[in-house]
Amino acid sequence: MDAPAHVPNFETNSLIFGRYSHIIAGIMKIDQMDARILRELQRDAGLGVEALGERIGLSRNACWRRIRLLEEAGVITARVALVDPAALGLGLTVFIAVRTDRHDPAWLEKFTRAVAGMPEILGAYRISGDLDYLLKARVADVQAYDRLYQRLIRKVELTDISASFVMEEIKETTELPVEPT
Repeated sequence: MDAPAHVPNFETNSLIFGRYSHIIAGIMKIDQMDARILRELQRDAGLGVEALGERIGLSRNACWRRIRLLEEAGVITARVALVDPAALGLGLTVFIAVRTDRHDPAWLEKFTRAVAGMPEILGAYRISGDLDYLLKARVADVQAYDRLYQRLIRKVELTDISASFVMEEIKETTELPVEPT
């Protein structure tokens, strides 16, 4: 099995291998300190290296080296700011269930392009069961959802589409559970 593109090719540069000795079969081994770094950065990606090091008990340089390795191994893929949807007037979360009777590559490519081109759609998932796809969208209100729906059905042929509107958000997080491996 080939390692993902973001994992260095150990065979071509044996000098680099030492830096990545904790990566096995393309999956990075996470120790307790890496797990602490990842938990803290998921809570606040804007945290400076010095402050992060102080929180977890590492020197600034040791902390920086670990973060760099986590980035190079593809464990940390981006550092982002989380924005309050309500502050942007996007107070309604919608889950959109999609069924199709088409499962050919051309249809999938068209569907993928349509979904990718709609910024209101935050997630698109091919799922098992009675449905084919589940979409998650953020819009201002039901009228904004209807406009999204109209744009989607103009772009791609669908057999059935239904929406469920979130009445109460009980839990919403981007923080993944991180444990040493």
